[in-house]
Amino acid sequence: MRFRSLSTLVVALALTVSMAACGGQRKAEEGAGAGGGRLTIATGNTTGVYYQLGGALAGLISDNLEGYRATASETGASVQNIQGLTAGNYDIAFSLADSAADAVEGKNSFSTPQDVVALARLYSNYTQVVVRTASGITKMSDLKGKRVSTGSPNSGTEVIARRLLTAAGVDPVKDVTAQRLGLPESVDAMKSGQIDALVWSGGLPTSGITDLTTSMGAKVRFIPLDDVLPALQKQHGKVYAAGVIPAAAYKQPADTQTIIVPNLLLVRKDMPDDLAEKLTSLLLQNKEALVQVNPAAKGIDLKNAATTEPVPLHAGAKKAIDALD
Repeated sequence: MRFRSLSTLVVALALTVSMAACGGQRKAEEGAGAGGGRLTIATGNTTGVYYQLGGALAGLISDNLEGYRATASETGASVQNIQGLTAGNYDIAFSLADSAADAVEGKNSFSTPQDVVALARLYSNYTQVVVRTASGITKMSDLKGKRVSTGSPNSGTEVIARRLLTAAGVDPVKDVTAQRLGLPESVDAMKSGQIDALVWSGGLPTSGITDLTTSMGAKVRFIPLDDVLPALQKQHGKVYAAGVIPAAAYKQPADTQTIIVPNLLLVRKDMPDDLAEKLTSLLLQNKEALVQVNPAAKGIDLKNAATTEPVPLHAGAKKAIDALD
């Protein structure tokens, strides 16, 4: 089930993005079953990796699964995606693993367990905290009293931002002037001097962060997060792990120690096994096409695809992964 050509992918991506701009959400009864129909993918901010890969995945589905037409929708990302997925507004959703774990366990942003399962583990998100160099901020605890963008409302970035601040001994409500901005708005606010720092959780590289570091140069920098990782793991578990933002990712003078979280591709439990199997096979067999859209997709690995705990793996997805392994 190999993708036909990169040029076809580019055309399909443009089509799915334009269709999403016209309104990607729809009611569950208009969705697709095992025999074909329309599939809607919940992604994230327009300058983030979810949006790019979601559009590419929509193109792959439309081009390769007979009877199906897929579109990608811009969203606030993880928490909003899961809420829309369970409400029937989306069929497929990108999510950070920590938000997905909260969903199946019915805690934090979710008052009850949500009926979501995973098709596969994807690449890892890198937590990227960018600050204005002139602000004097060198670590998370220095954000006390500062103006900080904590990400879109109901996004995985917002969840992580609040947890990072708490782990650093900073009250995310009382101790910072929090701006709940999407990535494009956060970048604009950094450029205009309206905020001192932004938090972003995304793949490497993220185009919005590339724009910021390219346009502002040495006026912005990344801060390390390794000092808050122990407190974060103590409170929330090993879903958070140590990672590194390579200097080359954004042409920085040195690597930055950070925190990584896996991404998952989610669906509802009631998705037919046959469709889940086809979607999972399509995703894993066409990794190279996704990498050409964003290098973050290099992190998609068949060996780790089934490691989605505590989020259950869909039975159809398990069948696809077992067949490819």
